[in-house]
Amino acid sequence: MTIELESIGHSMDMSSISIQVLEQAPDGVAVVDHHGRIVFFNAAAEALWGMPRAEALGKDIHAVAPGALPARAGAGHCPASVRGSPNGRELAIERRDGERRWVRVSVSAIDVPGRPALYCAVFGDVTRQRRRAQERKRCLRAVHDSDSAVMACDGDFRITYVNAGFTRMFGHAADQALGRRPGEILGGRDTDLAAIERIHSALLAGKSSQADMLAYALSGLPRWVSATVNALSGSPEDGGFLCVMTDITLTKLHEVLIRRVLEATVRDAALEEMMSLVCLEVERIAPGLAVLILAVDEAGRLRPLAAPSLPAAHAQSLDGLAAGPQAGPWGLAARRAEAVLAQDSAALPLRQRHASLAWPAEMGACWAIPITAPDGKVLGVFTIYSGEPRGPDALHRKIAAISVQVCALMLERDRARAHIHELAFYDPLTRLPNRSMLQMMAGPLLDEARAGQQPAALVLIDLDHFKHINDAQGYAAGDALLRDLAGRLQACVRENDIVARLVGDEFVILVPCCGADQAVQLIRRLSSEILSLASLDTGLSQHAEASFGVAIFPADGDSLDMLLHHADMAMSQAKANGRNGYCFFSAEINQAVQERAVLEASLRLALREDGLELHYQPQLDIGQRRLVGVEALLRWNHPTLGAVSPLRIVALAEAAGLIGELGHWCVSRACAQMAQWEGAGLRVPRVSVNLTAANFKEAELPAFLSRTLREHGLAPRRLTLELTEHGMLEHGPVVRRTIAAIHDHGISLSLDDFGTGYSSLGYLHRLPFDEIKLDKSFIQDLEHNEAARALTTSVLRIGEMLCMRVVAEGVETEFQRRFLAERGQPIIQGYLFARPMAAAGLQQWMADRRRR
Repeated sequence: MTIELESIGHSMDMSSISIQVLEQAPDGVAVVDHHGRIVFFNAAAEALWGMPRAEALGKDIHAVAPGALPARAGAGHCPASVRGSPNGRELAIERRDGERRWVRVSVSAIDVPGRPALYCAVFGDVTRQRRRAQERKRCLRAVHDSDSAVMACDGDFRITYVNAGFTRMFGHAADQALGRRPGEILGGRDTDLAAIERIHSALLAGKSSQADMLAYALSGLPRWVSATVNALSGSPEDGGFLCVMTDITLTKLHEVLIRRVLEATVRDAALEEMMSLVCLEVERIAPGLAVLILAVDEAGRLRPLAAPSLPAAHAQSLDGLAAGPQAGPWGLAARRAEAVLAQDSAALPLRQRHASLAWPAEMGACWAIPITAPDGKVLGVFTIYSGEPRGPDALHRKIAAISVQVCALMLERDRARAHIHELAFYDPLTRLPNRSMLQMMAGPLLDEARAGQQPAALVLIDLDHFKHINDAQGYAAGDALLRDLAGRLQACVRENDIVARLVGDEFVILVPCCGADQAVQLIRRLSSEILSLASLDTGLSQHAEASFGVAIFPADGDSLDMLLHHADMAMSQAKANGRNGYCFFSAEINQAVQERAVLEASLRLALREDGLELHYQPQLDIGQRRLVGVEALLRWNHPTLGAVSPLRIVALAEAAGLIGELGHWCVSRACAQMAQWEGAGLRVPRVSVNLTAANFKEAELPAFLSRTLREHGLAPRRLTLELTEHGMLEHGPVVRRTIAAIHDHGISLSLDDFGTGYSSLGYLHRLPFDEIKLDKSFIQDLEHNEAARALTTSVLRIGEMLCMRVVAEGVETEFQRRFLAERGQPIIQGYLFARPMAAAGLQQWMADRRRR
């Protein structure tokens, strides 16, 4: 074969060079003459450079592949580096389209007798290999610099490689680890051997595995790691394995603490036990540290909870100290709600300032961190002690952050549990024990009194007219009084006496080793304290008074329930005796209470079975003696006791909670009777019904009255409701609002027993009364008392000037009638004209009058 080398102006026979072989070579081949010009460019070279052969021929080789030939090649020189043997190196070339490629070039000199030397350059494309090598290099660098610990082992489980992360995590340098087995340098007391065996079995099976285990650093510090192990080839015997370990110490610490706390919670373990678990776990994870956990109570004082590795005297010396600088770094952290570091606690000035705190001799540094609730309130102090005078490192800070979070959860739980306990067993207003706690506290006290054959006194206290304070001055004033009273009661008793609040304004004091005489002395002290409750502190404008009921153990009862029951009976008797006094339980009181209970039950039955009745007393115009109305008067003829007075009926109804039902019954029965008379052709202009102040407290009373009148076809003006001045004093503002609503419905209102109180004229001025009833005590004294005559005359004039009806009740003599007639035109009511009578009797009385 002959090749014409036109570019250099000569031809040669090159059959000996095996042109066909060069042409078909997979690598790019370029033949260069002694001037460095390309005289041959095969197909692979065309593909490598993306350059047609015709364009490449004649080009300088350094323009196509810079550095492909040694600097002295060409110009008739043949350096020794290329003569007679191939060589290779990597260099970068630029393709025709601008793409950069890496090639490995080998150059050989070709000697032709009588001719200048030629050079054969073979270019192998190594771009991919070079990129893979660079990627491997970057990966190795990333592995080496990784925070995770990376360890490679051979088939004999000996370490062949560790990265820098391994050294940082465990403290072993590469030369200390290479050739050793992992268990020799990472194993320790609590390493899970079963997990290692599972990893080994997975590797033998050619599988990857993952496990969390405890490994130990060169310093002995335990670290939880998550280890991922992969075989480097088919089996460990062939190529070993690669293990990547991530430090999960902090995550594991959090998991362990939470798990142990939950287990302790299920066991209902004490807060101190759970805090000790936290201390011990932290000290296990970080040897060389000691932990103290303090709580901060409601008064802002430090309370030790756990310090298992510190001298007991140190924690005890902090107990009860108020948060603040005087309590060292612990008190300062609690006061400021920020971490405080005593970096060199061995320094003399610091120990001198807090010499009483029994500092641990081995403590070099102290770091106190506040434990806070979500609302920012400081619940406690978490303290780390170090034997060296230095601040906390990054690991210590992370451990502290996790521990403080767990401690906050436990303290919050304990605070919530204490709050629930307080709600269950203590009165929220006064913080005194409630009835449930009283039951729990009284048991041991009475057992001790029983064993020692000693008496005990139970004193029940109930404030008189407490409702007046709430109604007149508001519930805030009432609450302030109760809080003040609770404090005063506690101040009056001994440390082992029990003071509790039962309900409302009822308090109880249980006093051991106390007989009747000592109980009287105690009541006198209590009365004096209660009397002084009207002060600037409570904002009361009147003196407070109380009634006391006393029961003595064991004579009046052998249990708390019996003592309370009998003391309540005695207190009720004290109120019945006029209030502001005391009464001891007795058999007579018990009998009276039993009789009252029977009578209340009888009244309830009478209401339901129509055992009550109304009698009616006429009211007449004094001039013409014309019937202007009747007053409905309640009557009860008891099967065994006979006639029961209206006053006693009302008292029984109020005690039994029947007063509302009784008032409704009276109004309904009176209206029904009015309708019945109307149907019989008898005209009774108006009926008056007495209601108590308790009835007027009903918000639904006005609506009930209107509904009842409609049901019986009566106009509102034909019903008059009578209310005593005393009743208005009992329930001031509430009653007055109801009175206004009733008046708006068109129903008449009468102020009964006018002139017997202090505020009669004031009520007439402020409230919409249509009628006043002159108290019968004035009428009875007209014949022999000048003052009664003057007052009666004044009342008649007041009624006339205010355009109000005046009803004079209790008129029994002609003198009384004549006196009233001469001084005005009142309506008169009394025995002089007619006694109260049943409905049928009144009907007969009216018929007899018509016949006359």
